[in-house]
Parts: sequence; structure tokens; C-alpha cells
Amino acid sequence: MMNQLQIRPAEIVEADAIAELYLRSRAWGLPTIPVAHDDADVRRWCREQLLPKTDTFVAVVDGAIVGFMSLDNHWIEQLYLDPSYTGKGVGTQLLDLAKLRFPTGLKLWTFQVNERARKFYEKHGFVVSEMTDGARNEEHAPDVLYKWGY
Repeated sequence: MMNQLQIRPAEIVEADAIAELYLRSRAWGLPTIPVAHDDADVRRWCREQLLPKTDTFVAVVDGAIVGFMSLDNHWIEQLYLDPSYTGKGVGTQLLDLAKLRFPTGLKLWTFQVNERARKFYEKHGFVVSEMTDGARNEEHAPDVLYKWGY
């Protein structure tokens, strides 16, 4: 059983912890997708772009960040979990928060090969809006646009 989960706005001092979670989760969940940036660039992006320019929330258990979600208007820009917390309801609680903040609709991109994420979003009412060959993303990997509530 998971100890008490807290979801709260991220703080800028947590940028490195969020970057580490992102890197760990991405390596575990998307090993076949090329990495467009090195670890130092990811840390800088979290500190200088992600946290200052999006509404980012962290999921915390026993003082450790186990997930995060970044929102930019009606877009879920990022939603990543520590691999050991997948399937435990953390992602659902983050997604529920996004739906409460934007009840008229949400959009997000994920990679087509990310079956785990695709099943998760579809289970929560998101529908495929567009499939691409990946020419427009940094990784040049086929992706899929999901929408909810539109």
C-alpha cells in the first residue's frame, strides 16, 4: 500500500529532482525513442523553461517526488511518473487535477510506441485526434495527438 500521496505546485528548487525523474522515467518507458538532449540540457530546461513557464505539479510520497505534470493552458505538456509508481493511481490523480483545471478540454502528444501511456489516456477518455510521422518533434519519432472534452 502506498503512503499518503500529496499533489502540490512544484517549486523551482525541485527542478533537478524533476529532471532526474523525467530522465529515469523516459529511459525506462521509452528506450527506443532517441534522446534529443543530454542530461545537463534536460536539467537546464527544467530549471529555465519548464518550471518558470508552465504550471507544474508534483506528486510526493514520503518527501520524494514520484511524479509530475506540466500544464500550459489546455495542454498537458509533460506527465511522468517514477517507474516504481506506475499503476498505483498517481497518474490518474494528476490527470484528474488537469481535468478540474480545464474542464472544457485538454490536449497532449505522446509517442505512438508508448503503449502504456496510450492505454492510460484512452482509459481516461482521451481520443486520438491526429497521428504523425514525427517530422515535427525533436526526436523525429511518430507521435499521436490526444484530445479530451472537445
